[in-house]
Amino acid sequence: MTWTANDIPDQSGKVAVVTGANGGLGLETARELARKGAHVVMAARNLAKASTAEEDLRRSVPDASVEVLELDLGSLDSIRAFASTVLGIHPSIELMVNNAGVMATPRLETRDGFELQFGTNHLGHFALNALLMPAMLRGEVGRVVTVSSTARYYRWLYDRDDIHLKKRYTPWRSYGRSKIANVHFGIELDRRLRSAHARVQSLVAHPGLSSTDLSAASARLAAEAGVAVRRRGSFHKAGRRITMSSAEGALPQLRAATDPAAKGGQLYAPRWVANGPPVRRPLTRWSLNRRAMHQLWELSEELTGVSFAVDAMAATEDG
Repeated sequence: MTWTANDIPDQSGKVAVVTGANGGLGLETARELARKGAHVVMAARNLAKASTAEEDLRRSVPDASVEVLELDLGSLDSIRAFASTVLGIHPSIELMVNNAGVMATPRLETRDGFELQFGTNHLGHFALNALLMPAMLRGEVGRVVTVSSTARYYRWLYDRDDIHLKKRYTPWRSYGRSKIANVHFGIELDRRLRSAHARVQSLVAHPGLSSTDLSAASARLAAEAGVAVRRRGSFHKAGRRITMSSAEGALPQLRAATDPAAKGGQLYAPRWVANGPPVRRPLTRWSLNRRAMHQLWELSEELTGVSFAVDAMAATEDG
């Protein structure tokens, strides 16, 4: 049987944080969670765009319980401010959807000097989840869903000597590295949560080939930095034949977040890789590489300066 948004169980009483909720997959994820009764924190870098997105959501879900908060995943200061605000309002969080990201940009850097794609897609989410995890551990049950892509097949060990790709940067190499980092983070987080006997699970999802404004948003970031982005016309023309809508593309992450049958450490993706209904898909051996995951976790703590000691956090909340 095909899983659809109608299969999402009641989410009343749950608080969900969705990054990149000002458009595309993030907006559709926020919409469906709100439709099912969750209170959704719509995290977005661009508040003007987020306000328009909120209006759009409320038109389709008039009784939605949502709030918009500013979050720039390319700034540790912004991440800390966002986390502080959320924790001050919400003692517990049940759902965390790490959806925001940038794709195939020219080589740029975050405000903290990290290579932009790795810094935004992985390091920013790593720091954010570490800061919000205490609230997640207070809930009755929680799920973290980290959004990757088919670029996760990129094989990469995290080279300390050139972690910001100053020597061998290409837009798609960087993007692929950030997307396998999303998988490694999601799976390693689940392993650590299990080890700590926490009531939180971590899963991974990818949307297939979906029609979103990710390319346009990435181009805008490059333009803000004064860098031109070359369009890949033939690629996009070919892709349109198999592209899903944002609403369809959001289904894998929604299923990972809400399906009672989903379990920590699993991947949800379209049945036919690029498109199709959301199903559980196998993880590759490289996705489960313990050396790479340990290396990434250690390096992420070092670079962000944010400790993510899951066992200690769980012990504190249990105590």
